[in-house]
Amino acid sequence: MPITDILERNCKLYGNDICLVEINPEIKETRRVTWKEYELMEPNPVTHYRREITWSVFNEKANRFANLLIQRGVKKGDKVAILLMNCLEWLPIYFGILKTGALAVPLNFRYAPDEIEYCLNLAEVDVLVFGPEFIGRVEEIAENISKNRLLFFAGDNCPSFAEDYNSLTANCSSQTPMIALTDMDDAAIYFSSGTTGFPKAILHNHESLMHSCKVEQNHHGQTKQDVFLCIPPLYHTGAKMHWFGSFLEGSRAVLLKGTKPEFILDAVSKEKCTIVWLLVPWAQDILDAVDRGDVHLEDYELSQWRLMHIGAQPVPQSLIQRWKKVFPAHQYDTNYGLSESIGPGCVHLGVENIHKVGAIGKAGYGWQVKIVDEKGEQVTRGEVGELAVKGPGVMTCYYNDEQATKEVLRDGWLFTGDMAQEDEDGFIFLVDRKKDVVISGGENIYPVQIEDFLRTNDKVKDVAVIGIPDKRLGEITAAIIEIKEGMCATEDEINAYCMKLPKYKRPRKVIFADIPRNPTGKIEKPKLRKMYGGESLVAAQNKS
Repeated sequence: MPITDILERNCKLYGNDICLVEINPEIKETRRVTWKEYELMEPNPVTHYRREITWSVFNEKANRFANLLIQRGVKKGDKVAILLMNCLEWLPIYFGILKTGALAVPLNFRYAPDEIEYCLNLAEVDVLVFGPEFIGRVEEIAENISKNRLLFFAGDNCPSFAEDYNSLTANCSSQTPMIALTDMDDAAIYFSSGTTGFPKAILHNHESLMHSCKVEQNHHGQTKQDVFLCIPPLYHTGAKMHWFGSFLEGSRAVLLKGTKPEFILDAVSKEKCTIVWLLVPWAQDILDAVDRGDVHLEDYELSQWRLMHIGAQPVPQSLIQRWKKVFPAHQYDTNYGLSESIGPGCVHLGVENIHKVGAIGKAGYGWQVKIVDEKGEQVTRGEVGELAVKGPGVMTCYYNDEQATKEVLRDGWLFTGDMAQEDEDGFIFLVDRKKDVVISGGENIYPVQIEDFLRTNDKVKDVAVIGIPDKRLGEITAAIIEIKEGMCATEDEINAYCMKLPKYKRPRKVIFADIPRNPTGKIEKPKLRKMYGGESLVAAQNKS
């Protein structure tokens, strides 16, 4: 069934229950309360930095926006883009689009004006809904993009080049529009993360969205009583599809705007969150803050927190070993997926397999996986090959890009571009991105293996290993290393530490600099290659 039916069901069954809470701790209060004081306050206190809505209000807001779109001529198959920071309006707008039979097109909040225009044109978007943080960027391209599409502004003080979403929807019907939808109807276009160049438009149908709900709930056993803390951006499949497990059960979610360790722990404590999905840098920051004494766990109520899971990138074993020492009662899981496979879950470790930390796991619920060579033939267990996945969550295609679609979709299998190997127990380990493999003197070197090793150094906060041009060997490895706050390290010290590695895996260059990551936590290696691969390393070092 289409995913919009779940919202209608939740409204009927749990209409008066709180479904979404938005917290913006960056808005300062005159005095912040401790969790113990918070417990003595009225249930679900509303402050100027905290907002909440019920399932009935959620559904009503979705219906009002759907009816506005229909009034303005939006029909089944049209496209409506969302350019918003995480907020209470985001998900009702998303579901309002789906209720019209149109396609929701979430946009990365980091896009520059030219990237916004590029994506709107690529996906053939008919309507853009944007928030106050994007007025300047949209205004810069407004003359171009408003010629053939509607612009709605969701916020206060609507700019002159757009229409006011709030006032328009307030006057629309709150009744569900009677638009027939099927599982095979197109539902959404997501954009690839752009770590390998300009983003591609990824088309999914309603079956894909529903399958992601079932996968997430099957893997993590959400119940009506769970509370999910959502921190990553909703435009990305990762955050939203993890929330889908809560959505399927009608349970509450908290949208946290901020990633500081004290913000996360405070939200978990006060909102009684039971499930938290973190990116590697945020988990690292929490552990470092605990180690430094910047936060004290006894100041928070964390006993109800049952599951911490991580995705979006390979997870260092050392990080999880540290986490389990600090939070021994937590279940842990890691999830692997792509926007092309409707986000996380096509491969997952499973909370029962903590002994296999380091692996991404086995085929997820309803998924098939295989590891293949360059000819597409399955490799022998233990050999490195490309990971391919198959299941109901595989994208329909890259929208308006037949050639790119043919390159990754073959007989229903999605070829991920990730290099992996399977151990004797059938668990899959990521080795690296196919395009990130460094070939030095004819030897294949997998940067993730070196990165995992370097992260075991107590002084290393983050690391990225890339290939840089070399006249003799073709490429050599360079390790860009970000050192933990308050510590220092030298190149000689890092080189000495790497003597434990086989000689061919030892980085040939060491650069101390910050590691750039996109909003979903992935290292932006194309940016690093551009910074350090096309100029002298001395110049690069001086810049850093």
